[in-house]
Amino acid sequence: MVRKPRSAGLPAANTKRWGARRKAAVVAAVQCGRITLEEACRRYELSEEEFLSWRRAFETYGVAGLRVSALQRYRGDRSSRLARTISAAAATAQQQTSAAVEGELQGSSVSSPQRAAKGVIA
Repeated sequence: MVRKPRSAGLPAANTKRWGARRKAAVVAAVQCGRITLEEACRRYELSEEEFLSWRRAFETYGVAGLRVSALQRYRGDRSSRLARTISAAAATAQQQTSAAVEGELQGSSVSSPQRAAKGVIA
C-alpha cells in the first residue's frame, strides 16, 4: 500500500503564480483539515488576511471568485455601487438643502430660531 503525503494535491511550497485552482486547493485543504491555517500561511508565505480573503471569495463565488480579474470585478461592482449610492444621497441632500435655503431667503414661514439652527442668517 502506497501512502500519499499529506501535501498531495497541494501546490508546491515555492509557488509564485497563484491561479484560481491553486488557491482553491489550499482553501479546501485547510477547510477539510489536511493542513492547518498556520501551516498553509507559513508554507506559502501568506498573511492570514490574504488567506481569509481567498476563503471568503471561494465561499461566495466559488473557484471563479479566486481569479484575479473576477476578484477585481466583484470588488469594483461593490465599490461602484456604494459610490453611486453615496453620490445619489449627496445630490439629494444638496438639492433639499438648496431648496430649504431658497425658501427661507424668499421669506417662507420658517422662524428666526429655525434659520439660526440651519445656519441661515436673516
